[in-house]
Amino acid sequence: MSPAHPLPKPQLQDAALDLLRWYIEMGADEAVGTEPVNRLVPPRIPEAAAAARPTARTPAPRSIAASPPAALSESAGEAPQSARRLAAGVETLDALAAAVAAFEGCALKRTATNTVFADGNPKAAVMIIGEGPGADEDRIGRPFVGRAGQLLDRMLAAIGLDRNSVLITNVVYWRPPGNRTPTAAEIASCLPFVLRHITLVRPQALVLCGGTAAGALLARGQGITRLRGRWFDLGVPGLDQPVPTLPMFHPSFLLRTPERKREAWHDLLVLRARLDELGLNNRKQE
Repeated sequence: MSPAHPLPKPQLQDAALDLLRWYIEMGADEAVGTEPVNRLVPPRIPEAAAAARPTARTPAPRSIAASPPAALSESAGEAPQSARRLAAGVETLDALAAAVAAFEGCALKRTATNTVFADGNPKAAVMIIGEGPGADEDRIGRPFVGRAGQLLDRMLAAIGLDRNSVLITNVVYWRPPGNRTPTAAEIASCLPFVLRHITLVRPQALVLCGGTAAGALLARGQGITRLRGRWFDLGVPGLDQPVPTLPMFHPSFLLRTPERKREAWHDLLVLRARLDELGLNNRKQE
């Protein structure tokens, strides 16, 4: 058999460019890390997450008992510890936003364009926590402004809410490359800020959009399909009372699977009913 003839140099360059374009189309548009991550190693729960253990609230028949929060691994170095120290030292939302913007302990910041902290009314009775910024959010610097955000706006409007009556944030503040799911270490480095954010806002209802947010703050071993539509009491450091917490499908999931919108509508009605029970209008009372 005769040896294969190598391609001429111009053809090799064209082939390499075609491969790079294919990687970008598949979502691999960033180069992060120099070593692979072993995701089979069981992670450990950081101290901030251990304090946020939920208990099921008014369980329905055949409901599944809440588990401890999802295990979140400590990232290399002292990123979670540093985040806890910084978060504990802030007393206002402006100071918290500044601390997040200055934080260098999350690897996602190195590939992001903007820090995406929060949007909406800081005095709102409802706080919504999603997964992380996408491309539009990274470019603009506000959470939930892309297609998923537009759907979220319509969902809120359906129960009489809008961005002036809720506060919206994510479990990570920088876009994961290619819109991938944030890793446990990335979530762990941001979680102290998220918990401090909840403490400062003191919402009367907390909505967790999607499995990543629910897994980071609420439970381990149960997917969002089994958690959604049920109220949980979430203990948060710094608050003497647990926060009523409702997991729901993420709007981006509903865009991919519109047949689940009926369940999402049910969950919105559950939220609206709780707000009505508490006598809450569109804004938290001063």
